[in-house]
Amino acid sequence: MQTIMFASWGTAVLAVGACLGVAPLRRRLITPTIFRVMSRLLPRMSETERVALQAGTVWWDAELFSGSPNWQKLLDFDVRALSIKERAFLDGPVETLCRMVDDWRVLQDGDLSPEVWAFIKQHRFFAMVIPEQYGGLGFSAAAHSAVVTKLASRSVTAAVTVMVPNSLGPAELLLHYGTPEQQQHYLPRLAQGLEIPCFALTGPEAGSDAAATESLGIVCRGEFEGRSVLGMRLNWHKRYTTLAPVATLIGLAFQLRDPEKLLGDKEELGITVALIPSRLPGIEIGQRHDPLGIPFQNGPNSGKNVFVPLDFIVGGPQMAGQGWRMLMESLSAGRSISLPALSVGAAELATRVVGAYATVREQFNLPIGRFEGIEEPLARIGGLTYMMNAARVLTAGAVDAGEKPAVVSAMVKCYSTELMRKVLADAMDILGGAAISRGPRNMLERAYAAAPLGITVEGANILTRTLIVFGQGAIRCHPYAQREMAAVADNDLVAFDAAFFGHLGFVLKNMLRAFGLALTGGRFARVPGAGPQREYLQQLTRLSAAFALVADFAMATLGGELKRREKITGRMADALGHLYLASAALKRCHDEHQGVADEPLLRWSCEYAVQRVHEALAGVLDNLPNRPAAWLLHLLVFPFGSRHPGPSDALGAQVAQSLLDDRQTRADLTRDIFIPAEQEAGLGRLEAVLHKVATALSIKSKVREARRARSLQTLQQGEALSWAVDAGVISDGEHKLVLEAERLRDEVIAVDAFDPSHFTGAPVARRAAQPTLLDLH
Repeated sequence: MQTIMFASWGTAVLAVGACLGVAPLRRRLITPTIFRVMSRLLPRMSETERVALQAGTVWWDAELFSGSPNWQKLLDFDVRALSIKERAFLDGPVETLCRMVDDWRVLQDGDLSPEVWAFIKQHRFFAMVIPEQYGGLGFSAAAHSAVVTKLASRSVTAAVTVMVPNSLGPAELLLHYGTPEQQQHYLPRLAQGLEIPCFALTGPEAGSDAAATESLGIVCRGEFEGRSVLGMRLNWHKRYTTLAPVATLIGLAFQLRDPEKLLGDKEELGITVALIPSRLPGIEIGQRHDPLGIPFQNGPNSGKNVFVPLDFIVGGPQMAGQGWRMLMESLSAGRSISLPALSVGAAELATRVVGAYATVREQFNLPIGRFEGIEEPLARIGGLTYMMNAARVLTAGAVDAGEKPAVVSAMVKCYSTELMRKVLADAMDILGGAAISRGPRNMLERAYAAAPLGITVEGANILTRTLIVFGQGAIRCHPYAQREMAAVADNDLVAFDAAFFGHLGFVLKNMLRAFGLALTGGRFARVPGAGPQREYLQQLTRLSAAFALVADFAMATLGGELKRREKITGRMADALGHLYLASAALKRCHDEHQGVADEPLLRWSCEYAVQRVHEALAGVLDNLPNRPAAWLLHLLVFPFGSRHPGPSDALGAQVAQSLLDDRQTRADLTRDIFIPAEQEAGLGRLEAVLHKVATALSIKSKVREARRARSLQTLQQGEALSWAVDAGVISDGEHKLVLEAERLRDEVIAVDAFDPSHFTGAPVARRAAQPTLLDLH
């Protein structure tokens, strides 16, 4: 009986195996049923979603989705260094521009000075992406990023003014899609600053959902400059447009309709992009928004019955209706550069400031940086800044290598701006009263006030995280998902069969791989390198396998419902984003060959990222609606529990002390920013005083030890110093140095106070107000 039963089971297994293993038989007996089920489960894509998914390229994000990243490929990736010309521009015009900008004066006047505007135009800051043949600078993405980083450390207003025309703007669109005539006409004028561009995309009805724009163009015949032409009558209302109040050339996105079918058979042509001179009748422009008091030029613009020829469409009439694709492809490159660079500029500024301030500022007769309560945020500031800059450099390198990384650009924009907010919040806490008192001596207030701007623009982070990073990434970066969806859409059973069963094999392989790596903590994963680099590459390999497996289970159990489960997609985005950030930190350490000097920063960054990946995946499993699937995943990816402790207190102390005591580490972490002259209030004076205060600390420590040995702790500091001179503990010269350091310390921890007329609101009074010193201790 047992023999018969085993034979029956064996026959059944062989039959199933034959069906699955023989493609023609499988496609006849099994695949049609699966195809019908998947047709109901897979999400339906709109045309705008389809275009967004096809725009740009996939890069390292696809490796992380694979569950088995090729780390050697990342380590061997050549990040382009700045050219001699680009370095000279940073050290010359960019340095000069930073010196010219008085950011407190900019805040009071509500704009950059006329001299600064002229300098920006003269030195072609608006033309970094325009090739030299058109009169531009022809810079790499790395140089573009470096310029914005340095400017952002000096003035958010200057940085935004420069970065916007070089990211999503008319120049970028003209380079890739413009007709030769448009390029020859506009690019030289943009390069010389004869045209000030803006790009009008966001409207009251279309924010993050830019495709929902109600700005409308109707194809018709009309009069333009005295001649009858085939053109478009445009009506629009836009807002939040940077440089709009001063723009001479508007890049406009709108829905184009052809009710008379003058261009063909279609009435609804779709989103179109055109270049519109702001001087045309019917255009209202010039009013300004006030973005949290940061006075870069930003405002609304509108047009009523504005008629222009079809030749004003970027790329000419044949590009009518192609605007969404153009925007998606251009945005992926610009978003990779501008806001990550601005975020790093702010983070490096905060790092430079707190490293010095926590040494100079004393409470309870100790530098505040020596308290563990300050060590903790200091460590976060150092570790996050190290990781953010690594991601900035790596992503710009990908753009220079020809990538248009749609998902990576969304990740680096989203998480760089979020981490910038964390860094600045910690820095504000450390500076305390000095951070909340506005004035020319305040080194962080403008960057802190501007942090929500980066989080909101170029795709609000809430929606970028939940809809783009994983929502698009799950389809774009997955080795099989997009092929399955395309096969269903095309009703192609053969292509679906190959994709589906390839996907099934991928899932089974990842189940075994994820479980094996989880049991061993990734210790036997094959990765290059040695020491901490090898250790963390193994951990990331394990987490990549876990991420890929959880992603597949989420897609399989939720189907089309997944894109509406934004809490789950957001957590998956967090996991993917921090896998990328840790990858960048490891790549930075490898490329810079810092070894022991960078090890605490590398370890802190990776521990932080690994902790966030654990938390994100655990959050998905805790909330996955299909509980049996969640229990199985828990067993496979977290057999010993999902908690990862993150950076230890001891590691955090190492990072914090390196910011306080290791001048080279502090310099390396902040090498991309502008350092003001020593006589300038704020960071300039703080830098000048730091060395003297640090020297005085060692002298005061010597006095303190002598007092303790002789039981003289009750002496006040002035008495103690006089006693120390008389007792021969310190010299007269050391005594004078301490007194001088104390005087300078009092100067640099002082904050600004103003005459009451400053607060009357009268522009003349505000400009004339002179700050006075207010000592906080």
